[in-house]
Amino acid sequence: MNISFGMIFSIILIIIFLAFGFYAITKFLDLQKSIQVEKFLSDLQEDIDKMWKSPQGSQTITYTLPTNIISVCFKTDEFQNLEFNSKKLVGGENIENIDIASMTNQESPYCIPNIKGRVSIVLKKDYGETLVRITR
Repeated sequence: MNISFGMIFSIILIIIFLAFGFYAITKFLDLQKSIQVEKFLSDLQEDIDKMWKSPQGSQTITYTLPTNIISVCFKTDEFQNLEFNSKKLVGGENIENIDIASMTNQESPYCIPNIKGRVSIVLKKDYGETLVRITR
């Protein structure tokens, strides 16, 4: 076993570079997931605002979310009415201009499942209503 110091040092450097590479890849994947969640929140609020400004309408929209999120749930909370049912901790948000009372009167929280990274949400507003309803 005559391994030179240079060979041992090279093996240690290779192990360090591989460990750093795996660490960087996992951090980039986590960043991608958090960007998908933030894009979902901003797109949902934008679509709700468009429907809220119109006199009436109904629109089915499909959003992309990470697969570790099981469902998107709406609950009656004045500070955070949207939360994510997930294996990991994901922060929620307060969505404006939605009729949370009519959505949660039969089931609370009102959850919409995430199927293979896709969440399909129906935004509805009838003539004379002031807020947007969200359904499955």
